[in-house]
Amino acid sequence: MQTRKRPRAVQSPHIVSVSDLRLIARRRIPRSVFDYLDGGAEAEFTLRENCRVFEDVTFHPRHAVVVPQCELCTRVLGLDLSVPFLLAPVGYSRLMHPDGELAAAHAAGSVGTAYILSTISGHKMENVKTVSTGPVFYQLYLMGGRGAAESALQRARAAGFAALVVTIDTPVSGMRERDFRNGMKELVSGSLLEKIPFLPQILSRPGWLASFLRDGGIQPLPNVVVPGKGPMPLIDVSVALAESAVTWSDFHWIRECWPGPIVVKGVLTADDARRAIDHGASAISVSNHGGRQLDCVSASLRALPAVVKAVNGQVEVLMDGGIRRGSDIVKALCLGARAVLIGRAYAYGLAAAGEPGVSRALEILRTDLERTLRLLGCASVGALDRSYVSVPKSWETD
Repeated sequence: MQTRKRPRAVQSPHIVSVSDLRLIARRRIPRSVFDYLDGGAEAEFTLRENCRVFEDVTFHPRHAVVVPQCELCTRVLGLDLSVPFLLAPVGYSRLMHPDGELAAAHAAGSVGTAYILSTISGHKMENVKTVSTGPVFYQLYLMGGRGAAESALQRARAAGFAALVVTIDTPVSGMRERDFRNGMKELVSGSLLEKIPFLPQILSRPGWLASFLRDGGIQPLPNVVVPGKGPMPLIDVSVALAESAVTWSDFHWIRECWPGPIVVKGVLTADDARRAIDHGASAISVSNHGGRQLDCVSASLRALPAVVKAVNGQVEVLMDGGIRRGSDIVKALCLGARAVLIGRAYAYGLAAAGEPGVSRALEILRTDLERTLRLLGCASVGALDRSYVSVPKSWETD
């Protein structure tokens, strides 16, 4: 896959933050697709708190310190990454832009980091792995039953995927009210009659509509191949998720199918962290699914210190949720994360401009990360610790 020339809108000197890419994405894609990307569950308390909670953590810089060069590299699961952030799995990426997962994986490899491919993906996993020069992980839902999952894991192993990410917080889909109001279900699965009330928002985005139609419209999920039935239609996802909850008892079978590293994603408590270790996790991602599942749970950053304490160095701890700036990444690392996963931060760029938009998002985060380290007087991400930040007293006593 060839990197496309960066569009003028993304090249603009006025695009200086992830929020700028979000605004472009909002203008480019239909409201139903944008709200699927941007929205959260129910009243969206956790969605907002994921971002707001970073304001509670303040920096303690070392001044009169010159940092001529910053070391941003880290190791995750034995893999050398050039930056301490990985690209999280984002489902339905092909709806945001036809290149979808291919664009995100290629951009991740270009900056020397890892990409995590969602089960609910629009491009074949073999193609996604081929376009990336960096490591690629596979994120597992048990959609379609164990037969479909076993087939996917065999394909992932054969293609050279480096790790498996098992999401444990999705026994059913969260109640994402924006999706119901704005016609996401009708867009992907409704009849023409059901689509009619939502056609104005789609027709108001002719550029997106043209690329969507050229791409073939709604297509089956190529990485969920149900034995005897073939690829699962995209319309069956919500029902399939409700029938495919991962439980701790599934991990013995998963380990038999996947001999490589396993990341357990969706941990918010010390108890679940210890269970994940007991069931063979190589790493844990502290996550509330970007505020898209159960509303009013703890923000990921707020849950991070307790999980780090419970893990006590036995496995690596990652974190995802609310990362929009390089300074957010630094705060998570100071509180014990080895690295973070970014989702919406790059998906806004994807929706705005395809691969050039993703590359711009990663460039913004990397530059912001290095600037923050220099201002802190810290020469490397590996040297970050609690001494560089203050947290509310309630965090210390809980």
